[in-house]
Amino acid sequence: MVSHVEHMDVYYQTMDAGGFTSLADKTVVKHAKVTKVLGRTGSRGGVTQVKVELQEDPSNPSSVRNVIRNVKGPVREGDILCLMESEREARRLR
Repeated sequence: MVSHVEHMDVYYQTMDAGGFTSLADKTVVKHAKVTKVLGRTGSRGGVTQVKVELQEDPSNPSSVRNVIRNVKGPVREGDILCLMESEREARRLR
């Protein structure tokens, strides 16, 4: 199952070396694997906070970075997320 994060209006058309790209704005999409579901957040609980693994360098399997992200919609461990932006990290739940 692939969940879309943050920018829902981007359509993925082609595959480049760095990942999928959008024909609309040529933004490189990073793929992240959900390793742990941390909890629900948002005013009505419609957002799930998850810990994801980002592959920084595709040629180096040991270059994995763990990041916390907010996901809207259904998500579970093992899902692959398409991230339009991979530098930002969500604040932790309290």
